[in-house]
Amino acid sequence: MSNAFVVRMTITLDDVKPAVSRVIEVPLTIRLDRLHAVFQAALAWTDSHLWELTFGRTGFGIPDPSYGFDGPLDARKATLAEALEGMRGKSFRYLYDFGDAWEHSVRIEGIVPADPQASYPRLLEATGMRPPEDSGGPWGYAETLEALADPAHEYHEDALEALGDDHDPHAQPDIDLIHIRFAALAKKWRPRQRKTK
Repeated sequence: MSNAFVVRMTITLDDVKPAVSRVIEVPLTIRLDRLHAVFQAALAWTDSHLWELTFGRTGFGIPDPSYGFDGPLDARKATLAEALEGMRGKSFRYLYDFGDAWEHSVRIEGIVPADPQASYPRLLEATGMRPPEDSGGPWGYAETLEALADPAHEYHEDALEALGDDHDPHAQPDIDLIHIRFAALAKKWRPRQRKTK
């Protein structure tokens, strides 16, 4: 299948309040390592941790030879179309940072014809700012927010140091920046034109 079709999906960061989600479109034929890059750009993660995409019981990531045969399949060698082929449901998982365990639910909203005038990946909607990296995962972040909001909390000073006094969990994402990041990915992945002699 060609790039004639795109997958519309909603990616939601699990167990985090206020809600953090993005609605995006990507080519059906996108490689899974590139889909990871799209998710990183959409949520402004820093791509500094291990990650895995899980479709049903099959995990994809960047294999580590030290894991032997127990690790994920190579995301550089599979496309979204291939990963979705054997699936029954309309959702899959994205795990970023095995330590903090930022789990994301990804729901397929539909497969639609690509807009020939559009560039992909494409952002359709964005809600919520993701938590800072290395903030302890959903539960650690929630505890830190609680301490930040209460000057009498025994860990208030630690929370201030971790998040800063200007941290606003209700802030909205920088949509222009996501568009810029997506445009950079689209340009980077655009097929090169062969020069004729």
